[in-house]
Amino acid sequence: MLDQMANHAARIRRYMDRFGVDRVEGFLDACLSAENLIDQRALFEDRSRPEARSEEESPKSVRLIPTDKSYLRRYMNPDEFVEAEKKKLEEEAKRKKRFPERPLRDVMSFILHHAPLDAWEQDCVDIVREEAYYFAPQAQTKIMNEGWASYWHSTIMTTRALKDSELMDYADTHSSTMGMQPGRINPYKLGLELFRNIEERWDKGQYGKEWLECDDLAARKRWDKQTGLGRAKIFEVRKLYNDVTFIDEFLTEDFAKEQKLFTYGVNKGTGNWEIQSREFRQIKDKLLTSLTNFGNPIIDVVDGNWENRGELLLRHRHQGVDLKGDWARDTLENLQRLWRRPVAIATKVDKKGVVLRYDGSAHTEMASNLVDEAF
Repeated sequence: MLDQMANHAARIRRYMDRFGVDRVEGFLDACLSAENLIDQRALFEDRSRPEARSEEESPKSVRLIPTDKSYLRRYMNPDEFVEAEKKKLEEEAKRKKRFPERPLRDVMSFILHHAPLDAWEQDCVDIVREEAYYFAPQAQTKIMNEGWASYWHSTIMTTRALKDSELMDYADTHSSTMGMQPGRINPYKLGLELFRNIEERWDKGQYGKEWLECDDLAARKRWDKQTGLGRAKIFEVRKLYNDVTFIDEFLTEDFAKEQKLFTYGVNKGTGNWEIQSREFRQIKDKLLTSLTNFGNPIIDVVDGNWENRGELLLRHRHQGVDLKGDWARDTLENLQRLWRRPVAIATKVDKKGVVLRYDGSAHTEMASNLVDEAF
């Protein structure tokens, strides 16, 4: 990948020499603002292969049950059945007229293949998209990677590398890495503590049916089966999990209490950051939500010829969190620069369906239920 990136850089420099630094840099800025609009699910799929449609999904005509008995027709092919088959045909016809046929998560790919771009602009979009896919798996395992590195750094330094006189200097440096900052998760700290917790639990046998069904707090506190499986377990976890599954599987209520975890947010009345909840379920849900799709909103392309005007319509899969207004406007401006035609996104603002649109000169907002419609 280092060789590929060097090649990318050489191509970009040639474009700058030919078309001007400001023009190329400006276009790259627009591409980079959309680099997270990829399909992380496609990391492990053949992205070039179209999805095969089953026969059931592609009705050609109303499928009636054959019968030669006229008096049986209304029983074998009741009106409700015939109407349902007709609706399937109508839906199929609508879907065939859509462009793309189904909602597409990879917005960058759609722009790359369908926007009226010059050859060098297409190449820039392709470069940004290719590098975004390269870094995506690392983003999916950031907490695990940083926690794993911190675990072994600490283990090696405190058991093998340090002299007694160097311990305090190391502790001072290490503590600054582990420090928490307002408004953000420290992946080093969370990953390290979770790996240590897993190792301790599997060393003591604090897992499985017997452990989960034990309601005696005193017994749980004294629990130590001396199984010694902790080191093997963390290697297994490191091999098989990503951040979402890592947190979902191993962040327990006991761990949350031990680490004094909580959710926080801005008090709308005072404007101050405050603790909102210490409830375990809310803590875990908020953490998992922040990791899903790299913490970015899920956006699909639903129509590349919206209202037959060549406009690009996107849909935000609203999951209880509104888009940031300024970020949405900036992204629409950059996508319009790539698409060359107006770009709109269906979303919700304060629980009301809206379409945000940018036509190249002005932003508009109109009420709409497109965000809830099936595509």
